[in-house]
Amino acid sequence: MSVAAPSGVEAAAAAGTARASAAAETRRTGPSRTGPARRSYWVFVLPALITVCAVILFPWAFTLWMSTNEWRVGEAHEFVGLANFARLLHDGRFLDSLWHTLTYTVLSVVAPIVLGTAAALFFHREVPLRGLLRGIFVMPMMATPVAVALVWTMMFHPQLGVLNYLLDLVGIPPQEWVFHPATVIPSLVLVETWQWTPLVMLIVLGGLASLPQEPYESAQIDGANAWQRFRYLTLPLLGPFLMVAVIIRTIDAFKSFDIIYAITQGGPGTASETINLYLYQVAFSYYQVGYGSAIAVVFFVFIILLSLLLLHLRKRAARVTGGAV
Repeated sequence: MSVAAPSGVEAAAAAGTARASAAAETRRTGPSRTGPARRSYWVFVLPALITVCAVILFPWAFTLWMSTNEWRVGEAHEFVGLANFARLLHDGRFLDSLWHTLTYTVLSVVAPIVLGTAAALFFHREVPLRGLLRGIFVMPMMATPVAVALVWTMMFHPQLGVLNYLLDLVGIPPQEWVFHPATVIPSLVLVETWQWTPLVMLIVLGGLASLPQEPYESAQIDGANAWQRFRYLTLPLLGPFLMVAVIIRTIDAFKSFDIIYAITQGGPGTASETINLYLYQVAFSYYQVGYGSAIAVVFFVFIILLSLLLLHLRKRAARVTGGAV
Protein backbone atom coordinates (compact mmCIF):
# COMPACT_ATOMS: atom_id res chain seq x y z
CA MET A 1 0.00 0.00 0.00
CA SER A 2 2.86 2.38 0.78
CA VAL A 3 4.31 1.88 -2.73
CA ALA A 4 1.08 2.13 -4.77
CA ALA A 5 0.05 5.53 -3.40
CA PRO A 6 3.13 7.43 -4.55
CA SER A 7 2.78 5.75 -7.97
CA GLY A 8 -0.78 7.07 -8.37
CA VAL A 9 0.26 10.57 -7.32
CA GLU A 10 3.12 10.55 -9.80
CA ALA A 11 0.78 9.41 -12.61
CA ALA A 12 -1.70 12.19 -11.84
CA ALA A 13 1.09 14.75 -11.73
CA ALA A 14 2.46 13.54 -15.05
CA ALA A 15 -1.00 13.76 -16.65
CA GLY A 16 -1.47 17.30 -15.33
CA THR A 17 1.94 18.29 -16.66
CA ALA A 18 1.06 16.86 -20.09
CA ARG A 19 -2.22 18.78 -20.20
CA ALA A 20 -0.48 21.99 -19.18
CA SER A 21 2.17 21.48 -21.87
CA ALA A 22 -0.53 20.84 -24.51
CA ALA A 23 -2.44 23.98 -23.47
CA ALA A 24 0.76 26.04 -23.64
CA GLU A 25 1.54 24.66 -27.09
CA THR A 26 -1.99 25.48 -28.25
CA ARG A 27 -1.67 29.05 -27.00
CA ARG A 28 1.67 29.40 -28.74
CA THR A 29 0.80 27.91 -32.10
CA GLY A 30 -2.97 28.46 -32.15
CA PRO A 31 -5.69 25.87 -32.62
CA SER A 32 -5.42 23.27 -35.31
CA ARG A 33 -6.44 24.47 -38.75
CA THR A 34 -7.34 21.04 -40.03
CA GLY A 35 -10.28 18.76 -39.62
CA PRO A 36 -13.82 19.61 -38.52
CA ALA A 37 -12.77 22.78 -36.65
CA ARG A 38 -11.56 24.39 -39.86
CA ARG A 39 -14.59 23.31 -41.88
CA SER A 40 -16.96 24.74 -39.26
CA TYR A 41 -15.88 28.32 -40.05
CA TRP A 42 -17.45 28.16 -43.49
CA VAL A 43 -20.86 27.48 -41.97
CA PHE A 44 -20.82 31.01 -40.56
CA VAL A 45 -18.87 32.77 -43.33
CA LEU A 46 -20.69 31.35 -46.33
CA PRO A 47 -24.09 33.09 -45.82
CA ALA A 48 -22.42 36.50 -45.48
CA LEU A 49 -20.21 35.78 -48.49
CA ILE A 50 -23.21 34.80 -50.61
CA THR A 51 -25.09 37.92 -49.51
CA VAL A 52 -22.19 40.22 -50.37
CA CYS A 53 -21.79 38.62 -53.79
CA ALA A 54 -25.52 38.76 -54.51
CA VAL A 55 -26.10 42.31 -53.30
CA ILE A 56 -22.84 44.09 -54.21
CA LEU A 57 -20.42 42.16 -56.38
CA PHE A 58 -22.81 40.59 -58.87
CA PRO A 59 -24.77 43.79 -59.67
CA TRP A 60 -21.57 45.72 -60.32
CA ALA A 61 -20.05 42.91 -62.37
CA PHE A 62 -23.26 42.70 -64.40
CA THR A 63 -23.34 46.50 -64.83
CA LEU A 64 -19.75 46.46 -66.04
CA TRP A 65 -20.62 43.72 -68.52
CA MET A 66 -23.69 45.62 -69.75
CA SER A 67 -21.58 48.75 -70.28
CA THR A 68 -19.60 46.90 -72.95
CA ASN A 69 -22.75 46.09 -74.93
CA GLU A 70 -25.13 48.01 -77.13
CA TRP A 71 -28.38 46.97 -75.51
CA ARG A 72 -31.86 48.38 -75.64
CA VAL A 73 -34.72 46.90 -73.66
CA GLY A 74 -36.56 44.34 -75.76
CA GLU A 75 -33.73 43.94 -78.28
CA ALA A 76 -30.73 41.64 -78.53
CA HIS A 77 -27.49 42.96 -77.08
CA GLU A 78 -24.34 43.39 -79.14
CA PHE A 79 -20.82 43.51 -77.73
CA VAL A 80 -19.18 46.87 -78.54
CA GLY A 81 -16.27 46.94 -76.10
CA LEU A 82 -15.40 50.46 -74.95
CA ALA A 83 -17.55 52.20 -77.55
CA ASN A 84 -20.08 53.35 -74.96
CA PHE A 85 -17.34 55.00 -72.92
CA ALA A 86 -15.91 56.68 -76.01
CA ARG A 87 -19.39 57.94 -76.81
CA LEU A 88 -19.50 59.76 -73.47
CA LEU A 89 -16.59 61.98 -74.50
CA HIS A 90 -18.68 63.37 -77.37
CA ASP A 91 -22.03 63.44 -75.61
CA GLY A 92 -22.76 67.12 -74.97
CA ARG A 93 -25.66 66.34 -72.68
CA PHE A 94 -23.46 64.14 -70.50
CA LEU A 95 -20.76 66.82 -70.32
CA ASP A 96 -23.37 69.40 -69.36
CA SER A 97 -24.73 67.10 -66.67
CA LEU A 98 -21.21 66.67 -65.33
CA TRP A 99 -20.82 70.44 -65.09
CA HIS A 100 -24.22 70.77 -63.40
CA THR A 101 -23.23 68.06 -60.91
CA LEU A 102 -19.96 69.77 -60.01
CA THR A 103 -21.62 73.18 -59.64
CA TYR A 104 -24.42 71.76 -57.52
CA THR A 105 -21.98 69.81 -55.36
CA VAL A 106 -19.64 72.72 -54.66
CA LEU A 107 -22.47 75.09 -53.73
CA SER A 108 -24.23 72.41 -51.66
CA VAL A 109 -21.05 71.83 -49.65
CA VAL A 110 -19.79 75.38 -49.14
CA ALA A 111 -23.10 76.91 -48.02
CA PRO A 112 -23.96 74.30 -45.33
CA ILE A 113 -20.36 74.27 -44.06
CA VAL A 114 -20.30 78.03 -43.58
CA LEU A 115 -23.80 78.33 -42.13
CA GLY A 116 -23.51 75.14 -40.05
CA THR A 117 -20.24 76.32 -38.49
CA ALA A 118 -21.77 79.70 -37.68
CA ALA A 119 -24.82 78.00 -36.14
CA ALA A 120 -22.58 75.69 -34.08
CA LEU A 121 -20.60 78.64 -32.74
CA PHE A 122 -23.87 80.32 -31.76
CA PHE A 123 -25.43 77.27 -30.09
CA HIS A 124 -22.17 76.44 -28.31
CA ARG A 125 -22.64 79.56 -26.22
CA GLU A 126 -24.92 79.81 -23.22
CA VAL A 127 -28.06 81.33 -24.75
CA PRO A 128 -31.62 81.27 -23.40
CA LEU A 129 -33.66 78.24 -24.52
CA ARG A 130 -30.59 76.76 -26.19
CA GLY A 131 -31.91 73.19 -26.05
CA LEU A 132 -35.26 74.13 -27.58
CA LEU A 133 -33.63 76.19 -30.33
CA ARG A 134 -31.27 73.33 -31.16
CA GLY A 135 -34.21 70.95 -31.48
CA ILE A 136 -36.06 73.33 -33.80
CA PHE A 137 -32.94 73.91 -35.87
CA VAL A 138 -32.37 70.20 -36.58
CA MET A 139 -35.97 69.48 -37.58
CA PRO A 140 -35.42 69.97 -41.36
CA MET A 141 -32.87 67.16 -41.31
CA MET A 142 -35.51 64.73 -40.08
CA ALA A 143 -37.91 65.29 -42.99
CA THR A 144 -37.87 62.96 -46.00
CA PRO A 145 -36.35 64.50 -49.15
CA VAL A 146 -39.49 64.04 -51.25
CA ALA A 147 -41.65 65.77 -48.63
CA VAL A 148 -39.13 68.61 -48.50
CA ALA A 149 -39.17 68.85 -52.29
CA LEU A 150 -42.98 69.08 -52.44
CA VAL A 151 -43.07 71.84 -49.82
CA TRP A 152 -40.37 73.87 -51.57
CA THR A 153 -42.05 73.36 -54.95
CA MET A 154 -45.08 75.22 -53.61
CA MET A 155 -42.86 77.90 -52.08
CA PHE A 156 -41.05 78.41 -55.41
CA HIS A 157 -44.29 79.02 -57.35
CA PRO A 158 -43.92 82.37 -59.23
CA GLN A 159 -47.46 83.62 -58.45
CA LEU A 160 -48.61 81.68 -55.39
CA GLY A 161 -45.32 80.90 -53.67
CA VAL A 162 -44.53 82.38 -50.27
CA LEU A 163 -40.96 83.29 -51.26
CA ASN A 164 -42.04 85.85 -53.85
CA TYR A 165 -44.64 87.13 -51.39
CA LEU A 166 -41.93 87.78 -48.82
CA LEU A 167 -39.73 89.44 -51.43
CA ASP A 168 -42.64 91.68 -52.43
CA LEU A 169 -43.00 92.82 -48.81
CA VAL A 170 -39.48 94.29 -48.89
CA GLY A 171 -39.80 95.72 -52.39
CA ILE A 172 -37.81 93.08 -54.30
CA PRO A 173 -39.31 91.98 -57.63
CA PRO A 174 -40.49 88.36 -57.87
CA GLN A 175 -38.00 85.73 -58.98
CA GLU A 176 -38.50 82.74 -61.27
CA TRP A 177 -36.53 80.43 -58.97
CA VAL A 178 -36.57 76.88 -60.41
CA PHE A 179 -38.40 78.00 -63.56
CA HIS A 180 -35.39 79.79 -65.11
CA PRO A 181 -32.14 78.15 -66.24
CA ALA A 182 -29.98 80.81 -64.58
CA THR A 183 -31.52 80.41 -61.12
CA VAL A 184 -32.59 76.77 -60.99
CA ILE A 185 -29.36 75.34 -59.54
CA PRO A 186 -28.94 78.07 -56.87
CA SER A 187 -32.59 77.50 -55.93
CA LEU A 188 -32.03 73.77 -55.54
CA VAL A 189 -28.93 74.49 -53.49
CA LEU A 190 -31.11 76.63 -51.23
CA VAL A 191 -33.26 73.57 -50.50
CA GLU A 192 -30.22 71.39 -49.92
CA THR A 193 -28.70 73.98 -47.61
CA TRP A 194 -31.90 74.37 -45.60
CA GLN A 195 -32.16 70.62 -45.01
CA TRP A 196 -28.53 69.67 -44.30
CA THR A 197 -27.04 72.68 -42.52
CA PRO A 198 -28.22 71.13 -39.18
CA LEU A 199 -26.07 68.04 -39.87
CA VAL A 200 -22.96 70.19 -40.21
CA MET A 201 -23.95 72.06 -37.07
CA LEU A 202 -24.15 68.82 -35.06
CA ILE A 203 -20.74 67.66 -36.29
CA VAL A 204 -19.09 70.99 -35.49
CA LEU A 205 -20.82 71.14 -32.12
CA GLY A 206 -19.26 67.80 -31.26
CA GLY A 207 -15.89 69.19 -32.25
CA LEU A 208 -16.33 72.34 -30.18
CA ALA A 209 -17.25 70.28 -27.13
CA SER A 210 -14.01 68.28 -27.41
CA LEU A 211 -11.60 71.22 -27.82
CA PRO A 212 -9.07 71.75 -25.00
CA GLN A 213 -9.45 74.91 -22.96
CA GLU A 214 -5.78 75.49 -22.08
CA PRO A 215 -4.87 77.16 -25.41
CA TYR A 216 -7.78 79.58 -25.06
CA GLU A 217 -6.76 80.52 -21.52
CA SER A 218 -3.21 81.16 -22.69
CA ALA A 219 -4.47 83.22 -25.63
CA GLN A 220 -6.64 85.36 -23.37
CA ILE A 221 -3.69 85.99 -21.08
CA ASP A 222 -1.64 87.06 -24.11
CA GLY A 223 -4.39 89.52 -25.10
CA ALA A 224 -5.86 87.72 -28.15
CA ASN A 225 -9.31 88.97 -29.11
CA ALA A 226 -12.30 86.79 -30.11
CA TRP A 227 -11.50 86.85 -33.84
CA GLN A 228 -7.86 85.93 -33.26
CA ARG A 229 -8.87 83.02 -31.00
CA PHE A 230 -11.27 81.78 -33.66
CA ARG A 231 -8.83 82.27 -36.53
CA TYR A 232 -5.73 80.75 -34.95
CA LEU A 233 -7.21 78.28 -32.45
CA THR A 234 -10.80 77.23 -33.09
CA LEU A 235 -10.67 76.93 -36.86
CA PRO A 236 -7.45 74.87 -37.05
CA LEU A 237 -8.56 72.58 -34.21
CA LEU A 238 -11.90 72.04 -35.92
CA GLY A 239 -10.16 71.04 -39.16
CA PRO A 240 -10.69 67.25 -38.80
CA PHE A 241 -14.35 67.72 -37.84
CA LEU A 242 -14.95 70.07 -40.76
CA MET A 243 -13.35 67.53 -43.09
CA VAL A 244 -15.77 64.87 -41.85
CA ALA A 245 -18.65 67.23 -42.63
CA VAL A 246 -17.17 68.02 -46.05
CA ILE A 247 -16.81 64.32 -46.89
CA ILE A 248 -20.39 63.50 -45.90
CA ARG A 249 -21.88 66.51 -47.69
CA THR A 250 -19.76 66.12 -50.83
CA ILE A 251 -20.65 62.48 -51.43
CA ASP A 252 -24.30 63.09 -50.57
CA ALA A 253 -24.60 66.15 -52.85
CA PHE A 254 -22.68 64.52 -55.70
CA LYS A 255 -25.16 61.66 -55.90
CA SER A 256 -28.26 63.73 -55.09
CA PHE A 257 -31.33 62.63 -57.05
CA ASP A 258 -34.61 62.73 -55.14
CA ILE A 259 -34.85 66.47 -54.39
CA ILE A 260 -33.80 67.51 -57.90
CA TYR A 261 -36.08 65.03 -59.62
CA ALA A 262 -39.08 65.84 -57.43
CA ILE A 263 -38.76 69.60 -57.98
CA THR A 264 -37.51 70.05 -61.56
CA GLN A 265 -37.06 66.61 -63.21
CA GLY A 266 -33.84 68.12 -64.55
CA GLY A 267 -35.55 71.15 -66.06
CA PRO A 268 -36.20 73.71 -67.29
CA GLY A 269 -34.95 71.87 -70.34
CA THR A 270 -31.79 70.21 -69.05
CA ALA A 271 -30.57 73.17 -66.94
CA SER A 272 -30.57 71.17 -63.69
CA GLU A 273 -29.91 67.71 -65.09
CA THR A 274 -27.13 66.07 -63.08
CA ILE A 275 -25.34 62.81 -63.92
CA ASN A 276 -27.80 60.88 -61.78
CA LEU A 277 -30.80 62.30 -63.60
CA TYR A 278 -29.22 61.82 -67.02
CA LEU A 279 -28.42 58.21 -66.11
CA TYR A 280 -32.05 57.69 -65.08
CA GLN A 281 -33.34 59.20 -68.33
CA VAL A 282 -31.02 57.13 -70.52
CA ALA A 283 -31.71 53.83 -68.77
CA PHE A 284 -35.39 54.10 -67.84
CA SER A 285 -36.86 56.61 -70.31
CA TYR A 286 -34.86 55.83 -73.45
CA TYR A 287 -34.28 52.16 -72.46
CA GLN A 288 -30.61 52.27 -73.46
CA VAL A 289 -29.40 50.07 -70.64
CA GLY A 290 -25.97 49.48 -72.19
CA TYR A 291 -25.16 53.17 -72.51
CA GLY A 292 -26.79 53.86 -69.14
CA SER A 293 -24.55 51.22 -67.56
CA ALA A 294 -21.49 52.98 -68.99
CA ILE A 295 -22.65 56.21 -67.35
CA ALA A 296 -23.16 54.34 -64.07
CA VAL A 297 -19.62 52.91 -64.22
CA VAL A 298 -18.10 56.35 -64.88
CA PHE A 299 -20.21 57.84 -62.11
CA PHE A 300 -19.01 55.14 -59.72
CA VAL A 301 -15.38 55.87 -60.64
CA PHE A 302 -15.96 59.57 -59.93
CA ILE A 303 -17.38 58.71 -56.52
CA ILE A 304 -14.40 56.47 -55.67
CA LEU A 305 -11.82 59.07 -56.75
CA LEU A 306 -13.63 61.83 -54.90
CA SER A 307 -13.84 59.71 -51.75
CA LEU A 308 -10.13 58.87 -51.87
CA LEU A 309 -9.25 62.54 -52.31
CA LEU A 310 -11.42 63.62 -49.40
CA LEU A 311 -10.09 60.85 -47.13
CA HIS A 312 -6.54 61.93 -47.97
CA LEU A 313 -7.37 65.53 -47.07
CA ARG A 314 -9.01 64.36 -43.84
CA LYS A 315 -5.90 62.40 -42.79
CA ARG A 316 -3.76 65.40 -43.65
CA ALA A 317 -5.93 67.69 -41.53
CA ALA A 318 -5.80 65.22 -38.66
CA ARG A 319 -1.97 65.06 -38.86
CA VAL A 320 -1.67 68.84 -38.88
CA THR A 321 -3.85 69.27 -35.78
CA GLY A 322 -2.79 66.06 -34.07
CA GLY A 323 -6.41 64.91 -33.96
CA ALA A 324 -7.77 61.39 -34.38
CA VAL A 325 -11.21 62.11 -35.81
